[in-house]
Parts: sequence; C-alpha cells; structure tokens
Amino acid sequence: MSLPALTPDEEQLREWLLHTADQDGYAAVEVAGDADGAPYAFTVGVWRRFAAPEAVVVGLPVDMARPLLDLYVRRTAEGERFYPGLPYLDFFEGTPVVVERVHKGHYPEFFGSAFLVYPQGDFPAMQLIVATPDGRFPWSPDAPDGFDIWQPVLTYTGRPETWRPGIDGP
Repeated sequence: MSLPALTPDEEQLREWLLHTADQDGYAAVEVAGDADGAPYAFTVGVWRRFAAPEAVVVGLPVDMARPLLDLYVRRTAEGERFYPGLPYLDFFEGTPVVVERVHKGHYPEFFGSAFLVYPQGDFPAMQLIVATPDGRFPWSPDAPDGFDIWQPVLTYTGRPETWRPGIDGP
C-alpha cells in the first residue's frame, strides 16, 4: 500500500518533528483549547527513539503539560517504564498521576501530526492523567464539576481500564 504524498507544509512539519526528536529526544506538539475542547499536548518520537509509548496530557495548562511531558521523556530515556493503573506521586509534588493506554480510536484527534512520523499509526500511546491537588481524578464521584469533560480519559470506555478505582487503584 502506498501512502499519499505529503504537502510541502506536511513535509516541513515532518522534518521538524524528526529533527527535534533526534536532537531533544522528542518533539512536543501543543494544541490550544477552544470552545470544543480542552488544551492538550503530546509527544512525537519517543517510540522511535526509546521504544516507549508516546504520551498525551489533556486539560492541563501549557506551563504544567510541557514539564510533565519533559519529565516523562527524561525518565523514559533513562530506562524507566510506566505501567497503566499505577499511581505516580513524583511528577508534581505528591499530586497523583496515573497512566492509561490510549485507545487507537483517539489517535487521529489527539496524535494527528504523529501520523507524519508513523503513517500507519503503528505506535503505542499512553495518557498521563493528573488528579486535582487533593487527589481527585476525573472519574471520582467528588471530582469538580466538568473535570471529566476537561480531562477525558482516552480509553475505549472513557474510564480507567487497567484497574478498578477504589478497589485495586486510586
């Protein structure tokens, strides 16, 4: 199967993604929020460079999303692997972050330009889900109103799938 030819703009973006990933370990793509959705940021090149999943963060301001991705990539480059369902307390001074696998159905919306590097979409991806400072996740019954809309869970079901909240996970 042959792939469609890239436009000059797509080719330029692809070259930037590859160059940045080769130079910095990954390229970060940041998408501003609007009336239809929250801001998000994702990595491109982590799978290619470190054989670890690409990562996406949804609903965090840029001043939090980018440092979270930077730390994820730095730790991944050092050999650490992150496991879905486990809480990580060392990203934001005790604020829990959990990891979930991203369902491929979400790839076009949340990893669009990554297809310039991985044309077949053949890369694993995980979502870094950040709780509120007091430990509430988007699915928590006492989460702030709209938190589940602002930070949707990108699994098939839209809920955690690698553990059961309150039973064997946070």
